[in-house]
Amino acid sequence: MEHTTAVSMSKPKTGPRRTGKWKRYMWGYLFLLPAVITFTLFLWLPIFKGVLNSFYHVDFVKGNSFAGFDNYAAIFSDPDVMVSVKNTLYYMGLALVIGFWVPIVIAIAISEMRRFQGFARVAAYLPYVVPFVVLYGVWRWLYDPVGPINAVLKAIGIGQINFMVDRSWSMISIVIMETWQSFGSAMLIYLAATLSVPRDWYEAAEIDGAGIWSRIRHITLPAIRGQILLLLMLQLIATSQGFQTQFAMLDGGPNNATLTYALLIVKYAFVRLDYGVASALGVLMFLALSILAIAQYRLNNRGGVGQ
Repeated sequence: MEHTTAVSMSKPKTGPRRTGKWKRYMWGYLFLLPAVITFTLFLWLPIFKGVLNSFYHVDFVKGNSFAGFDNYAAIFSDPDVMVSVKNTLYYMGLALVIGFWVPIVIAIAISEMRRFQGFARVAAYLPYVVPFVVLYGVWRWLYDPVGPINAVLKAIGIGQINFMVDRSWSMISIVIMETWQSFGSAMLIYLAATLSVPRDWYEAAEIDGAGIWSRIRHITLPAIRGQILLLLMLQLIATSQGFQTQFAMLDGGPNNATLTYALLIVKYAFVRLDYGVASALGVLMFLALSILAIAQYRLNNRGGVGQ
């Protein structure tokens, strides 16, 4: 009898309590369902399909045939792959050197303004809303050998620069254009972080005799350190996938000087029509970006981002 009582007491309680808990969370699960279905159909299934295609010779007419690791072997035997990797790393480095600090400087400058701060915010953000078609047309005209930039360079005695033809200038020209177009979104994030710093800190620093540079160095930059690290990681991920501007402006030229890794994937898929190798290239990029994402996640958990 005692044994039976002990067994009955040790059984987990089921029934009304568990049913009530399910009802409590049911609506939450139902609201999540459309997002789960969307991610499954348009994200995870394509990723799975891409991994699968990387092991096949893809032929939409005759049907796919198993290739094993032939597509991966083709990648490492193609000299364009190494060129694209170097160009992508060069592009990422240029974006950091030329463009990463621009929104930080502008955000801090706007936050220090006593007048016309609202106008400055709008003016700084406006380039971000320019359509890409208009953007490319305007900058092609600006970079033209007889365009306004070269006219200014000639006027000050520097001479003409063939921005779109010279291999040493083509990638730099793209980064300058993209920096002008996209710094506004990052600037707003930095500006919001800067304006959230308690004004008492600045007032106390001014009373102690700290100048503007001391306030920026010892108050502003440490306060927005989390946003700087987060946007640094996001920029590295974004620039590692850059291909749109390189494709639209120069199609990877001149002489493959702007052929990035993502652009090479596009060329394999839609120019060479080799979807197997394109999928294999995509899988390798997915693995590299996953490593960056894991690094960002661990950095965030250690309190380095957003603190």
